Amino acid sequence: MCKGLAALPHTCLERAKEIKTKLGTLLQKPDSAIDFIIPYPEKPEKPPKVQKPSPEEALQWRDSLEKLLQNPYGLTSFRSFLRSEFSEENIEFWVACEDYKKSKSPVKMAEKAKRIYEEFIQTEAPKEVNIDHFTKAVTMKNLVDPSPSSFDMAQKRIFALMEKDSLPRFVRSEFYQELIK
Repeated sequence: MCKGLAALPHTCLERAKEIKTKLGTLLQKPDSAIDFIIPYPEKPEKPPKVQKPSPEEALQWRDSLEKLLQNPYGLTSFRSFLRSEFSEENIEFWVACEDYKKSKSPVKMAEKAKRIYEEFIQTEAPKEVNIDHFTKAVTMKNLVDPSPSSFDMAQKRIFALMEKDSLPRFVRSEFYQELIK
């Protein structure tokens, strides 16, 4: 048997698998050549069947990201909007942190912490979020002994970023404008 692969570090094998997957996706034939040449922006997905908020309730979202994220329709709408802009990593990170905080079992917490770190925090992560070096270092230190607050600093930084950058764009979007009519 080939000893070459067995001798490689685990991270190299994982990275090779990621590259193989990405290349496989790129090599698939598009349904039509025109779709490959001129990609059309995706329309935001329709939120699942949750009660549509009143225009008054939706109006409150423009001033409070917290209220937007607490509302299931609001969260889904915001996530769809960010996905249409190819910038959903921040909301996905925030949601993953919220889910992580609900973990009761230390084993589950450690598993989720590892997944969140590998997907969003580590350098070159597939959905790396934009946090400063100090926040990344504190988060890594917190992950030595995972607790419900391990990602708090990073989550607060990403919340602030979404509040300052993503929320104003969402409020100007056609989808949001339809909600407040």
